[in-house]
Amino acid sequence: MKTRSLLLALVISITASAARAAEGEAVDLLEGGDLTKHWTTTGNWKLGAHGLATLTPRPGESGWSRWSAYLWSKQAYGDFEAEFEYMVQKGGNSGFYFRVGDMNDPVAKGIEVQIYDSASFGPDKPLNDHDSGGIIPGVPPKKRAAKPAGEWNKFKITSKADKLTVVLNDEVVNEVDLSKGPLAARPKTGNIGFQDHGLPLSLRNIKVRALDAKP
Repeated sequence: MKTRSLLLALVISITASAARAAEGEAVDLLEGGDLTKHWTTTGNWKLGAHGLATLTPRPGESGWSRWSAYLWSKQAYGDFEAEFEYMVQKGGNSGFYFRVGDMNDPVAKGIEVQIYDSASFGPDKPLNDHDSGGIIPGVPPKKRAAKPAGEWNKFKITSKADKLTVVLNDEVVNEVDLSKGPLAARPKTGNIGFQDHGLPLSLRNIKVRALDAKP
């Protein structure tokens, strides 16, 4: 009986490992203290102790159209699940990009989940696609879930089979069919990245799991 139980446990373990391999293991994209292992950028991003990535704009850096200054993944993704924490300062603005087919034209050749200091606005302000958790272009979040500037927020973003689900601070703020509307014309695969808007930003615990990897 003991031998049978051990064999059953082994079979379950092997099956679970195979399932994880089929979807891919989550990868810590800030591991090892070396930002260049998984990312490329010309911006002033630094990876410090305990896996904290910070963007501190250099004098004269402003605006959001300095594409190479974004923090771009070296790997392209199709279906994926991403988790990360972010912190903005007062008036902070950034975004998480995915399915970016051209890193020199991410606004037109990618999709953005907005990162913004939304909590600084009162509850009477109508939500739009530039509030945290909004999808650019054109899809506002369903609810306000962002914490005030200076506090950590957590995103879980899943894109699988054209269904995009955005969870902000444990609240589902968006569920979008990417096969419809203007988003349908965007690439099906591409790099992920974080926008350099010329404003301070802190990131930590960036973990991405490919959902279409082959065993």
